[in-house]
Amino acid sequence: MSLVKELYEPYVLPARARISTDPVMRRLVDPAIEPAVLERFFIQYHSFGVYMTEPVEGWIRRAGQRCLLLGLDSIGKGLLKHSKQESGHHQMMIDDVGMLVRRWNVRRRAMLHTDRLLAQYPTDAMRAYRQLHEATIAGELPAAQIAIEFEIENLSLVLGPHLLSNVARVLGRETLEGLSFLREHVQLDVGSTNSRMMEELLQVMPENARTLAEAGAEALDIYLRFLGDCLQTAEAALWSPNEAMAG
Repeated sequence: MSLVKELYEPYVLPARARISTDPVMRRLVDPAIEPAVLERFFIQYHSFGVYMTEPVEGWIRRAGQRCLLLGLDSIGKGLLKHSKQESGHHQMMIDDVGMLVRRWNVRRRAMLHTDRLLAQYPTDAMRAYRQLHEATIAGELPAAQIAIEFEIENLSLVLGPHLLSNVARVLGRETLEGLSFLREHVQLDVGSTNSRMMEELLQVMPENARTLAEAGAEALDIYLRFLGDCLQTAEAALWSPNEAMAG
């Protein structure tokens, strides 16, 4: 049994259970969801997601630098290397917003504007997500950045395939072209960088398994709240006078 399963997962499984039980998550994968709501959700998800994704490379790099300062050489070097793999991922989200908006504007009466969507004010969950990263990097256990990344990656692997399948059912397979960010994160292999780094981290500091899991669980909880915000904002936009004819 891996150290992740033995030492870490028992403390994070309650948070992970929400992926399949949360009402928002269940609605997003429900084939009966209104097409306009699902389509608008993904426009919100990618628009808001830039705020969530743009700092990731810097967060991982800074966590690596702090680990090096604390004498965790292998962990620190691993994080620095991993940070380069995250470079430019927010641009994928920007590109996806543009494609989804163009598709929406061709088919719907209410016109959307990419620049306005990208300029939306962040929700409480979005700000909390950034604050968690910053507090982790500046705290006593900056290596917990790995646990945060690990849980968000796991969320993509668990929820992503169901979301993509529902998009194909409800909106048509052509819509998947505007979901490049999600498609890439669903296709990660089981031996991903975060999985390997979690195993190494627990070998170095098994006594911190619970603290690591708490950081991962908090990140997951915040991200699920963020997805709820995306759905709520999408529905509110559809109900607004400017988009009343969008459905």
